[in-house]
Amino acid sequence: MFKHKRTKAKQLQFTAQITAESDQIYRLAYCYVKNEQEALDIVSEATYKGCIAFMKANVVTSFELWMLGIVINKAIDHMYRKEPMLFLDDFMQGGESPVVNGSIEEKMNLYKALDQLRPGEKAYIILKYFIGLSFIEMTEVLSVPEHIVESRFYRIMEQISVHLIDGEVESI
Repeated sequence: MFKHKRTKAKQLQFTAQITAESDQIYRLAYCYVKNEQEALDIVSEATYKGCIAFMKANVVTSFELWMLGIVINKAIDHMYRKEPMLFLDDFMQGGESPVVNGSIEEKMNLYKALDQLRPGEKAYIILKYFIGLSFIEMTEVLSVPEHIVESRFYRIMEQISVHLIDGEVESI
């Protein structure tokens, strides 16, 4: 009976934490697939996997960063399973970019530039600009030392700047 109460308490704790982070988790998934339904599928899969792992784990130090890592892995898995597509309907129906308050064309250019990157490389740009994590927080999500995160980030920024017009990278 005591074990049942502990399990119920962990379920309630997970529910409260996932509810608090749901917007950020959805935005991260949406940055990868740019489609509402696919983003919701990724969030659903990540939440399920996160719940199972949370119930088995003794301690999760930073729930937000831990869940962001799961979402990134699920999004990358999803992208490898499916051929990338650009859904213009999401932009026409008011799908908002979490980054730029600019025109639809600017958002499209940004997403096209991100599409030129490999899924693992997208994580660095999305975590830094879309989610707003510091390099130290990114090391926790990506499980990579800080100096590697910084060097990869700046190398990826050089790659993405080729696909964007001058100055547009700064507005991300």
